[in-house]
Amino acid sequence: MLKFSNPFFRLFALAGLFFGLNLSNGASAQSSEFDTTIVGQYQAPWALEFLPDNRLLLSEMAGAIKLLDQDGQLLGDVSGVPDVSYGGQGGLGDIVLHPDFERNQMLYMSYAEAGPGDTAGAAVARAKLELTADGGQLTDVEVVWRQVPKVTGQGHYGHRIVFGPDGNLWISSGERQKFDPAQDMESNLGKVVRLTEDGSAAEGNPFPFGGAVTSEIWSLGHRNPLGIAFDESSRLWVVEMGPAGGDELNLVRRGSNYGYPEVSNGDHYSGRDIPDHDTRREFSPPEITWSPVISPSSMMFYSGDEFPQWRGDAFVGGLSSLALIRVDFNGDTAWEAERFEMDRRIREVEQGPDGAIWLLEDGRDGRGGLGNLIKLTAPE
Repeated sequence: MLKFSNPFFRLFALAGLFFGLNLSNGASAQSSEFDTTIVGQYQAPWALEFLPDNRLLLSEMAGAIKLLDQDGQLLGDVSGVPDVSYGGQGGLGDIVLHPDFERNQMLYMSYAEAGPGDTAGAAVARAKLELTADGGQLTDVEVVWRQVPKVTGQGHYGHRIVFGPDGNLWISSGERQKFDPAQDMESNLGKVVRLTEDGSAAEGNPFPFGGAVTSEIWSLGHRNPLGIAFDESSRLWVVEMGPAGGDELNLVRRGSNYGYPEVSNGDHYSGRDIPDHDTRREFSPPEITWSPVISPSSMMFYSGDEFPQWRGDAFVGGLSSLALIRVDFNGDTAWEAERFEMDRRIREVEQGPDGAIWLLEDGRDGRGGLGNLIKLTAPE
């Protein structure tokens, strides 16, 4: 059942018939397993994060953080966001709370940062978040991590961030469409990195003696990792965009090399062959390969009460696939269990405090950059 939570959006959906805005039919291919409510609409939204009082933070790529109430209605803006390099796949990205947020009010955010000349690179900053009833402000902004080196181009930043069960900060870093840096141990492009809360290399990392950049690396050989999440057994999983025909879900192990660009189950977009994973046993193979690709954007493991049948499963947002993908597991083995056709590019998937599943549509498919905030609940 497709619903609009605000009378404005009911009117806006009707107006869309005149103005060409495809709002009302976006979720018409419904699953019998959930109801879909369109809560709001934002300009190129990228990430969601729930606050302890159940209000939401939402990032927009152009450099805005929005404060929403617990029903997803806009309250206001959060000021003090760092300048971002907005264009292509670059801009403001992920937002996550420090595990001890209620004590220290620290927010972490990732974004594309301009460099010298025409270069850019992902950065992660932390700041104190001072909230008000209708917005808030960031103070004491401090960059704790940067991609090295900054390069030209506007793609493959990765820059999803998560705090792990160990209390450390984990960052997925894309190879910026430059291929070889994913295997270069003096670069953190194409890597998963593990840091302390202040950006220092975490104790126990696998390469502690190779210099500042090398010592932060946990795993390498990644292409564009856009979903990063821990399961209920504290194992880290990463879902990443591969080349043509080679999206991957990887179980990320300490010091492992996932092979890109030396191996992939896809090929270069030019048509040039890449050897498959099974030709090079020294590289860790993916647990799932998607071909045709799903263009994964994000991932979360479900643990709520709204959909008890899905506890322990992962949900992956799909961009080109216009879908929400459910992944099931048996130990280290994973497989696609179900695909929900959403008819829109799913940029972010997040679990709400009450167990509802929240989605962000990125709106970058001819809809003027406007993307819906969507809530999935069990059927009434």
